[in-house]
Order: sequence, then C-alpha cells, then structure tokens
Amino acid sequence: MTTTDESFPLDVEIEALTGGSAGLDQYAGRVVLVVNVASRCGLTPQYAGLERLQQRYAERGFTVLGVPCNQFLGQEPGSAGEIAAFCSATYGVSFPMTEKVEVNGDGRHPLYERLSGFADTEGYSGDIRWNFEKFLVGTDGRVVARFSPKTEPEAAEVVAAIEARLAPLA
Repeated sequence: MTTTDESFPLDVEIEALTGGSAGLDQYAGRVVLVVNVASRCGLTPQYAGLERLQQRYAERGFTVLGVPCNQFLGQEPGSAGEIAAFCSATYGVSFPMTEKVEVNGDGRHPLYERLSGFADTEGYSGDIRWNFEKFLVGTDGRVVARFSPKTEPEAAEVVAAIEARLAPLA
C-alpha cells in the first residue's frame, strides 16, 4: 500500500452513467474504492464482490465507484442503459457508476490522469493495466492504495485497507 501527500481530485467533473453529475466532491469524507469496470471481461464476476463490499460498509461511510471503460479489447461496448441494466440484473449493483471513459492514452479522463500516478504494493504506477484495477481513497481525499486487476475485491488486503479507514462500529 502506498500513501501519498497528493489530494484526490475532488473537483474533477464526471457524469453519472444514467445522466447528471457524479461529481467527486459528493464523496468528500467517505472512503471510496474507484474501479474501472467492464461487462464482458473474464474479471466481470468481481462485480459481485464489489457489491458485497458496498452492502457491508456503506453505512460506515464507504462506497464503490464503478467507472466503465471500453479500452481493453472492447469489453464494455454497451450504451449507458445497457451497462446499467446488465449490472443491475446480473449482479444487483447498487453502487454509483460513472459515464464510460478512457483510462489510458491521449483521451485519458482527468480522474485517471491523477490516479495512474499512484503505485501499488509492488511499486507499479502508470497506465491502468486492465479492467478492475482498484484505487482506495481515504476520507481525507488522499489515494491510499492501488490494487491490481486480479486482486479480488474481498481479498484480505483490500478489506483491511478499507476497514482501517472507516469509522469504528458504534
């Protein structure tokens, strides 16, 4: 896990999947797991674990933020409506989703311009490697961890990092 003094870009504008703003400033004071997602990927079953995290920790100030991306072998080709319907019907997704964006290259969304500079536990920073790369943002708006795409959402290291930043149980 890498800690940084850089603040999360709460002023980055991004649209919600179904329209309107998904402005990141609404997550100030919450722990957020930002994940680039895709509906037709071998890692797509991770939606189930992401939803379980959402259900388990939402009341303690946590949210998953799904960010659809079609840059990896065209594995998220659907429209906003198709993506929303798939996630809801197949995995019961209740966490917020943003518009489909690019996470790498010249068209990289400003959110990923910022996130891609943070290193994971092996020291990797830079381009997003694949669908389901995860970034954990603490309540203070700082990126505190980056997890590889193959790291399951409910892996011990992800859960420990989330729990370390949540308000204690009453």
